[in-house]
Amino acid sequence: MKPTPEHDERMAKLTFASVYPHYITKVEKKGRTKEELHQVITWLTGFGDQELQELIDEKVSFEIFFNRVNLNPNAQLITGTICGYRIEEIENPVTRQVRYLDKLVDELAKGKKMEKILRTA
Repeated sequence: MKPTPEHDERMAKLTFASVYPHYITKVEKKGRTKEELHQVITWLTGFGDQELQELIDEKVSFEIFFNRVNLNPNAQLITGTICGYRIEEIENPVTRQVRYLDKLVDELAKGKKMEKILRTA
């Protein structure tokens, strides 16, 4: 599938605070921890726990969230399909970055080893 402009706009307007609890639920249901989730988010974004909490409290949109990050230089190594979209084919930067995060959370929930998720192995 190819994202539409409407889809891109919807992704940009979503708040990180609205999605974050779902990330926690997804990984904990599969036996992973909130700390591991934060490790993955920190690897991608550079945000520490305190910064994440501030972004949640501010209820920032994903557009603002990803405008504030120092995206990991290895983020382009995140490839594959998530929610029916091939990540490397997504042209809109915010949508692609949201899907990077979705893919990392998905890999964590599926039990992948942390060094594979963080693209270090």
